Amino acid sequence: MGFQITRYFRAKKNNWCWSLALILLVQVVRAQVGDIPRPYRAYHGLVVSARPEASEAGLEMLRRGGNAIDAAVATGFALAVVHPVAGNIGGGGFMVIRFADGRTTTIDFRETAPQAATRDMFLDEQGRFVPERSQQGYLASGVPGSVAGLLLAHEKYGRLSRAEVLEPAIRLAEEGFRLTREQAARFNAFREAFSRYPSTRKYFVKDTPFREGERFVQKDLARTLRRIQQYGADDFYRGETADLIVAEMQRGGGLITHEDLASYRAIERPPVVGTYRGYRIISMGPPSSGGIGLIQLLNAVEPYDIAEMGFGSSATIHLMAEAMRRVYADRAQWLGDPDFVKVPVQGLISKEYMRRRMADFNPYRADTSQRITHGDPWAFESQETTHYSVVDDEGNAVSVTTTINGAYGSLVVVDGAGFFLNNEMDDFSAAPGVPNMYGLVGSEANAIAPGKRMLSSMTPTIVEDPEGRLFLVLGTPGGSTIITTVFQLVLNVIDHGMNIQQAVLAPRIHHQWLPDVLYYERRGLPRDVVENLKRRGWKVVERSGTSGRAHAIQVVYGPDELAPLPGVTRVYLAGVDPRGEGGAAGY
Repeated sequence: MGFQITRYFRAKKNNWCWSLALILLVQVVRAQVGDIPRPYRAYHGLVVSARPEASEAGLEMLRRGGNAIDAAVATGFALAVVHPVAGNIGGGGFMVIRFADGRTTTIDFRETAPQAATRDMFLDEQGRFVPERSQQGYLASGVPGSVAGLLLAHEKYGRLSRAEVLEPAIRLAEEGFRLTREQAARFNAFREAFSRYPSTRKYFVKDTPFREGERFVQKDLARTLRRIQQYGADDFYRGETADLIVAEMQRGGGLITHEDLASYRAIERPPVVGTYRGYRIISMGPPSSGGIGLIQLLNAVEPYDIAEMGFGSSATIHLMAEAMRRVYADRAQWLGDPDFVKVPVQGLISKEYMRRRMADFNPYRADTSQRITHGDPWAFESQETTHYSVVDDEGNAVSVTTTINGAYGSLVVVDGAGFFLNNEMDDFSAAPGVPNMYGLVGSEANAIAPGKRMLSSMTPTIVEDPEGRLFLVLGTPGGSTIITTVFQLVLNVIDHGMNIQQAVLAPRIHHQWLPDVLYYERRGLPRDVVENLKRRGWKVVERSGTSGRAHAIQVVYGPDELAPLPGVTRVYLAGVDPRGEGGAAGY
């Protein structure tokens, strides 16, 4: 066992180091990545997530003989404890699985609208959108799907018992975990918002401020997880936890009923699949827009020599942003729940379709979002989220993105159960053309309807290399920036030759059609590139925050000079995003 060395890496958020890293990346462009330390590596199994404790929970399953699915489920439940701002059992998400033999599948556990939801429920008497109704409080919550989705994956494809995969999360809730400086500061910053809801105030507000290093214990959440461990999804959707959810809804005038919970189903769906320069892209289909959007973006830029154009050059950014503009215009028009609307999936991901969409691309001048509208794919038809990536010794891989939408979701905690409910109803189109909290607009395809799943940007993705081998497992949180972040990670590795840690660290841009603004991360572009983009006609804005917090894995084949023993022919590399407080755990 001596060679099975567990190594642990935690990316601490340090504004000075983060700014310096971005400056180095920008100044040295393609060569910049040589000065960044080698990524954390593992040889048998690896978990990368938003919290080190959750990654360790997944690693514990791998060491017990579990597979990547067991590890992913354990990580997901652990995140519900140690990452309450986004990790959840009160929300939903998507899972992409690639088995060691090359088979693939996805699990859709997106939230659904309650049966009492109505098309105009977030409009006032004059038909105007009232964002507070969809973003905070009891009406904002859809029927949660995370418990159903994680347990469906475990039941069908896991190896260990349900008791084993739930135990690390229960332990973390019962015994507590140490708050980081960022977590304590965020709790304190939300004190006033938490205090509006008695159930939330009970768990997340106290007389004195929260402090870094303070142990945070969640006894009621531990009891909820213990019931799920014992009774499975039946407890959450039909048992005691269901009773607690419905009681909370009734206290606050919410819509979720026992019937809504009992009728919820996670759905196994085929992935959407595309190619890019010989690599195979395996991602999530509707009701996520992520997989379609990612493949569209890659199809749009594939005819161009991105490597020769250069990382971070104004020419490359100009091309990428024009592709983003067109893809997000299509997203607004065509994407929705495939069980309610017909989505032209094959048309949208057709390479010929994107070639035609890019036919009017001017390499020297920016277009406008007023002129660029959606295309016609039928002719080709054949803010707060978290992501984690897992691989095991057999080569099974799991990419999972889950969400409760905004930070702490609806801000409502289920009294007696101890977890936040989502505010995913805001991801529906309250009215055609009305932007949600991320500025995204939608059409009739994403209108509110009972039982319908709201559109998402989550983009859990797995990439195979040209030889058909597992190559990348990746994804990110970040609201509307999720698709463009994953897109840039793929370009960074395939076109710019970065390893996955370098790719994750590199600065990012974002355009989403409306508003007609090209965003870049703070200090993420040099002044001359910004000026060149402005001369091309772009409205360029430096973001006050960041784009996503990616957690990814790269598989490298061949001898490894750092391997503890000779004969190693495969290594797993971790990409841990310093924009957050994530961690990698492997052996």
